[in-house]
Amino acid sequence: MATIKDIARVAGVSVTTVSRALNGYSDVNENTRQKIIEIAKQLNYSPNTLARSLVMNKSKTIGLLVSGLKRESSKDNFTFEVLAGVNQYVGETDYDMILFSTNSTKQREKTYTQLCRERRVDGAILQGIRIDDPYLQEVVESDIPCVLIDIPIESETVGYVTTDNVLGAKKAVQHLIDIGHKNIAMVNGYEFAFVSQKRLEGYRQALLEANLPFCTHWVVDGKFEEEIAEEKALKLLKQYPEITAFFCASDLMALGVINAVKKLDKSVPEDIAVIGYDDIFLASYSTPALSTVAQNIFAMGYEAAKLLIEMLEGKAKSHVKILETELKIRESTVKNHC
Repeated sequence: MATIKDIARVAGVSVTTVSRALNGYSDVNENTRQKIIEIAKQLNYSPNTLARSLVMNKSKTIGLLVSGLKRESSKDNFTFEVLAGVNQYVGETDYDMILFSTNSTKQREKTYTQLCRERRVDGAILQGIRIDDPYLQEVVESDIPCVLIDIPIESETVGYVTTDNVLGAKKAVQHLIDIGHKNIAMVNGYEFAFVSQKRLEGYRQALLEANLPFCTHWVVDGKFEEEIAEEKALKLLKQYPEITAFFCASDLMALGVINAVKKLDKSVPEDIAVIGYDDIFLASYSTPALSTVAQNIFAMGYEAAKLLIEMLEGKAKSHVKILETELKIRESTVKNHC
């Protein structure tokens, strides 16, 4: 295998010059750099990334740390879309990416910093972490740069990517109000999810602006799971038959609510209208097709990787990226909508 000494000998320059040329230092003449790169290609030179990372104290690798990944997660495809977005951006750079997962047991054994240092990543993107997660405080205190998805914490080493969850929820509920609904229930996620808190806030604001009462009994937590949402919706509909519409904090829970409505021999949207959030792959293929608030999950991963690498390179103008959402009206709220 060719080494930088071989390249230096053929090019007639020092090993130091070869090293600095290949690592992008600006003090190397451009003609010399191109000559060295061409010789490196001819000799099939492959850099020893481990050795280079030890010398430069940089691995040129970022991590995607996923918390709470379960088999059920494949249904909403959220983690895969984030991963695909991160991978797309990283593929456009000279960085590499590794995926590692964590859970409460691992977190008791290793700190966030230990986890990152063991895997030799320069920084990490965290997805699926709860706001009561013990890692969250460690992230804020660590000197390892990090980008959070859907948790708005910002510091010198921490940034985040999210959507305007309040506005997204308001758009969904306002749509239900616009088509004549006044008794609107909500199936939320869980208390310690930032997006749940914000989507509940949007739900309340939409009701307030329409002079409709906010009923705490009509808001239940579905834990972002289809079966739990179905169970909670069944109870609500039996106890409060006056409910005519549901806003759900995720599409997966909305699909559970549709199942509950069908079990009561009612129809969507004729008897009960249902709208979700996310626009997962299954949303447009459900029966009826699900109205939802679309967020570009792929773009969240892409922008998170872009932001993290900009932070690592000292090029980040801001540590915050907020993406827009789009209301998609389908059959679950408006019959025969085209």
